[in-house]
Amino acid sequence: MKIAIASGKGGTGKTTVATSLAHVASCAGRLVAYLDCDVEEPNGHIFLKPHIEETRPIDKLVPVIDPKRCIHCGVCARICRYGALASLPNETLVFPELCHACGYCSLVCAAEAVREEPRPIGELRLGHANGVKFLDGALNVGEAMSPPAIRAVKAAVPEAADLVVLDAPPGTSCPVVETLRGCDLVVLVTEPTPFGLHDLSLAVEMVRAMRLPLGVVVNRADLGDGRVRDYCDGHRVPLLAEIPDERAIAEAYSRGELIAEAIPHFAQRMHDLLIRIQ
Repeated sequence: MKIAIASGKGGTGKTTVATSLAHVASCAGRLVAYLDCDVEEPNGHIFLKPHIEETRPIDKLVPVIDPKRCIHCGVCARICRYGALASLPNETLVFPELCHACGYCSLVCAAEAVREEPRPIGELRLGHANGVKFLDGALNVGEAMSPPAIRAVKAAVPEAADLVVLDAPPGTSCPVVETLRGCDLVVLVTEPTPFGLHDLSLAVEMVRAMRLPLGVVVNRADLGDGRVRDYCDGHRVPLLAEIPDERAIAEAYSRGELIAEAIPHFAQRMHDLLIRIQ
């Protein structure tokens, strides 16, 4: 079972829920893998404090043009939807930072002038944390395309895991879509504010466009006026859990503690959430 923990905006408590849910599920006897797919700023390790056992480079295949073979027909540039190639009268240019590594350019080149070579874009880390298999990826500074790194993190998940918790990047852009693809359930973490409700509605539209089941967790639930609950009721979105606004939670978070370990009643909420998800 693959559960993505996502949010329409940052700062809603997504990583708090994802790390604690993975920990609680592991304590309940599940074989859990936690994947931090926010490769631009991974922070799940701060709370889980894993022992890293292995690091691997994350590579992306990018096209390289053989000038002796290239006939400057322009087919490769026309087929590229991302503008990663430009065909000039006497030269074909490659912009590797725009490449999505789809491989179409090499397939359509009749002159066989395009070959693909690996280009390092980040690092994959694998380890464990109190029974939880831990995986995260860190994109190199300056890299513009994170989906290839996210795919590398997802591809490294252990086959033995019967529950995979994917900590998605915030928002509704391509990295989030890449993280959610192939998941069995999406849990959207939101907060009861006008900004939280606005971005929750965008996230719900995105998940439904992907035809994935979803539910909502409301963080700092006692601060709102009920509009998030009304939205969930009106749009038939299951409200899976509500987390109160508590100083103890904020203090544990600020110390980098795993909330489910630091606060027993929070662990019980995560256990109840796990039961509802199952």
